[in-house]
Amino acid sequence: MSFFTRREALAASALAFPFHRLLALPLAQMKLGVTTDEIDEDVTIAAKFLREFGLSWAEIRNVWGKYNTVQPMEKIREASSILDQHKIRVSIEGTGFFKVPLPPETAEGQKALDEQWKLLDAAMERAKAFGTDKIRIFGFTYRAGETPTPKDYARIYELEKEAARKAKGFRLALENVGSSYIETGAQSAELLKHVKESNLGLTWDPNNAGAAGEKSYPDGYSKLDVARIFHVHLRDYKKGADGKIEWCAVGEGEFDNLSQIRALLKSGYKETFTLETHWKSPKGKMHATDTSLKALLKVVKEV
Repeated sequence: MSFFTRREALAASALAFPFHRLLALPLAQMKLGVTTDEIDEDVTIAAKFLREFGLSWAEIRNVWGKYNTVQPMEKIREASSILDQHKIRVSIEGTGFFKVPLPPETAEGQKALDEQWKLLDAAMERAKAFGTDKIRIFGFTYRAGETPTPKDYARIYELEKEAARKAKGFRLALENVGSSYIETGAQSAELLKHVKESNLGLTWDPNNAGAAGEKSYPDGYSKLDVARIFHVHLRDYKKGADGKIEWCAVGEGEFDNLSQIRALLKSGYKETFTLETHWKSPKGKMHATDTSLKALLKVVKEV
């Protein structure tokens, strides 16, 4: 796809930036970025933050107060230009595609699906503008008290296949996430068994799987086909005093980021990683991301 050529050139030119700070670290061979709106929704502020850490990758979700898929294309092109100026490449475009309740097989359900197909079209247009072939998607959600059935999963697999066919030329990276039919490593592995389309893979989020009660590393991860992991989210979590899971700064929780990263790299994983902080600091989200990123860079140094 020719629209990646410009980005590839930018990647080469980025080596002239203060990236030399990282050459002695595994990070020089690890494509690590941050979800920009967990720094700031102002793209320029987020880009400058990334470069201060010597990072040259970013995951794009919300920009200037709106999800990227609802921003007009002139704003997307403006964001892309700012990232170019700061030598930042977009690792993956975050979307809310299929992060909705599974529509019923009714006329109303078809209307809901039609809206999702429109969202996918918007996502592909924006991914192309950002110079990435990866689009983060989901596996539908269910409400509290509902119990997923085999029939639900069969329908989801068929819809994911249809999405992959519609997204020819792009890679759909389905994220396992709470309150979704695809929440754990085991459920992700089952999805991949049924959806053979090569352009559908995973945004593997071991912390989401851990928050769901799975021993995501090594148990959940061991069930996955690493070749179909297109992207990885990193952060940390712990159990609160009430026993509920809460996000926290990297290094202050129970997830073993070091072992997970080592296992991925040992398996030959060469795709992108994103710090998706989620932890809410009273000092604000930039402070939260700054704190977690510094801790994550120490982890990476040990890899």
